[in-house]
Amino acid sequence: MAVHERPFGRYFEDFEPGDVYRHWPGKTITEADDHLFCMITMNHHPLHTNQWFAENETVHGQNVVVGNLVYSLVLGMSVPDVSGAAIANLEIETLRHSKPTFHGDTIYAETRVLGKRESSKGDRGVVEVETKGLNQRGEEVCYFKRKVLVWKRESVPPRKRPYGDEVWADR
Repeated sequence: MAVHERPFGRYFEDFEPGDVYRHWPGKTITEADDHLFCMITMNHHPLHTNQWFAENETVHGQNVVVGNLVYSLVLGMSVPDVSGAAIANLEIETLRHSKPTFHGDTIYAETRVLGKRESSKGDRGVVEVETKGLNQRGEEVCYFKRKVLVWKRESVPPRKRPYGDEVWADR
């Protein structure tokens, strides 16, 4: 019997400057997603939550998805490929909302590795990446650069579960 662990993130040795990770799947942002995020984060601006206001009092003529939702979604999409095995996100150097996102837009994300350097501790390193959020028309709606502290392969702590290996012992 073989046991397969799902890869989640990468180790320091896996990152190569210039590599691009195309994150999958995309996510369509609904009005409910936007309103819930606004309420959870206490952002009650009517641009995001009041259709009449957005249609009549704004330059876009419709509700705009709150930027932090777009950023959080794009960051989250990158986790399985970039920071799922990381020790920490160290820095968000740049964050830009390039175009507005509207209810019903589908967001995709890609990340490019910019560089990496070993940490003063021998068991980890710092990786610098840039990530783009793109809508269904391929237009950039979000961009950020960040530095991630990641384990070297031989130093990563083993994954644990709150139960033993006997789960399949009866089969």
